[in-house]
Amino acid sequence: MYHTIEFNVDLWVDLERSPRHPLEKILICRGSWRRAEVRPRIIENEDGAVEVADLFFEDGAAARGVPFAAFRFLD
Repeated sequence: MYHTIEFNVDLWVDLERSPRHPLEKILICRGSWRRAEVRPRIIENEDGAVEVADLFFEDGAAARGVPFAAFRFLD
């Protein structure tokens, strides 16, 4: 299920277009919104557990490990 999300911060992400292409680093600007399938997960870092999501966009691209604090749901 796709959700409309809005980004709360300027965020650099590694965008996966396909397994055959290298990751593409892009800047998602604060206030921009996109439709994405959101798959939540927890990762551990030096500060403890962090809630992140793998975002799968309608155009087939994916951004992995995006912190939930960086976006909000619009729908």
